[in-house]
Amino acid sequence: MKWQKLMADSFDQVQAEAERVLNGLTRDDLLKQPHPDSNSIGWLVWHLTRVQDSSVAQFMGEEQLWVKDGWHAKFNRKPDPKDTGSGHTSRQVAAFRAPNTKTLEEYLRAVSERTRKYIGGLSATDLDKKVEGTPFQPPPSVGVYMVMILSDNLQHVGQAGYARGLLKGKGWQPF
Repeated sequence: MKWQKLMADSFDQVQAEAERVLNGLTRDDLLKQPHPDSNSIGWLVWHLTRVQDSSVAQFMGEEQLWVKDGWHAKFNRKPDPKDTGSGHTSRQVAAFRAPNTKTLEEYLRAVSERTRKYIGGLSATDLDKKVEGTPFQPPPSVGVYMVMILSDNLQHVGQAGYARGLLKGKGWQPF
C-alpha cells in the first residue's frame, strides 16, 4: 500500500465515523451540550470539517470550500475563513447552530473529497515542505501538519461519538 492511500483512507475513516455518529440524530440532538462548557455534536463535526478545509486549502494555495462553495451560508454564518471554531468560547459554542445532519455530512464529504485529491497528488518531497502562516514554531512540514490535522479530526469525531453515547446510550455502534 502506498502512503498516499494510507493517508487518504485515514481521512476517509474520519468521514465514516462522523457519518455513523450523525446517523439518526435530530437537529436538537446536534445542539445539546453534555455540560455548558462542553462542545455539542454538531459543533464538533463542523469544527473538525472546518479545520480540515482551512488547512488543506492553505496547503493548496486555494480558497476554502467554506467560502468558495458557499457552505458558510448553509450554516448561516459569515464567509470568514478564520471561523473554524478554534478558540471558540463556551458562549460561542452554545450559540452555534448546526443546520441538520445532512448539511454537516455534505460539507464533510466535499472537504474529504478535496483532501483525497490533494493527498493523491503529493510527492514524498512535498511532505517535507514547510507550512508557513501557522501558529506553530518552527513551522511544521506538510507531512507533520497532515498528521496533526488527522489527529485533531480523530479526537473530535471520538468526542462526538462519546457525546452521542451520553445522549442516546449504547447500541448506536454496529459492533
